[in-house]
Amino acid sequence: MYKGYLIDLDGTIYRGQEPIPAGKRFVDELKRRNLPFLFVTNNTTRSPETVSERLENEFDIKVAPATIYTASLATIDFMKADNAGNKVFVIGEAGLIDLILAAGFTWEEENPDYVVVGLDNHVTYEKFVLATLAIQKGATFIGTNPDKNIPTERGLLPGAGSLISLVETATQTKPIYIGKPEAIIMDKALEKIGLAKKDVIMVGDNYETDICSGLNNGIDTLLVLSGFTQKAEVATLPEAPTFVLDSLDEWDFEVQKR
Repeated sequence: MYKGYLIDLDGTIYRGQEPIPAGKRFVDELKRRNLPFLFVTNNTTRSPETVSERLENEFDIKVAPATIYTASLATIDFMKADNAGNKVFVIGEAGLIDLILAAGFTWEEENPDYVVVGLDNHVTYEKFVLATLAIQKGATFIGTNPDKNIPTERGLLPGAGSLISLVETATQTKPIYIGKPEAIIMDKALEKIGLAKKDVIMVGDNYETDICSGLNNGIDTLLVLSGFTQKAEVATLPEAPTFVLDSLDEWDFEVQKR
């Protein structure tokens, strides 16, 4: 059986501000069985502490901040390992900017070493201008995650990938992507949960990010049809997930690894 679970949040545990009841029951069962789990999310707008508080206050899911690994944390880990400077300009929100600055990086708009682009609900044209000019001067271009859309109760809204694509077009420069489905965030997630690839399964609603993060990195996958990827698309997916379910309520924790 699987010894640990890597789990997406948006579209899997909740949808915008709308709870997905099966998601809570899934987490409760993991806790009851004492199975290790780590939420691996491309969401950069909130810190792990804020995500933990939101899960408890809005969805009655009580988990420690240490069980949440965001693309913001993975971006910081990447820049520290890359070690190409500590000056940074960021398009993003507090969950990204505050963590980067707290990690020892300094804000620089004219000549940064890194330009990091994530989701920003208050993005302006001037922010895009600063990012574009800095990348043209040689700053390393980092995209926190490629999500084109975010599943919400209103529908599929523009995601970080949409903003990153604008900067890529303006600069004719491809970004270094950090979040799912890249190996960068998945390798770090495995370090944090302390398990090997063969012993975990990646659970999520988005084939392009959650499921491909498993397929591309040798990890079994569970696609749940509660968010981004729709049931009608399953038959035409380029590579099948290990498992596909309509709801997490259908998951058998005793299932044998394939």
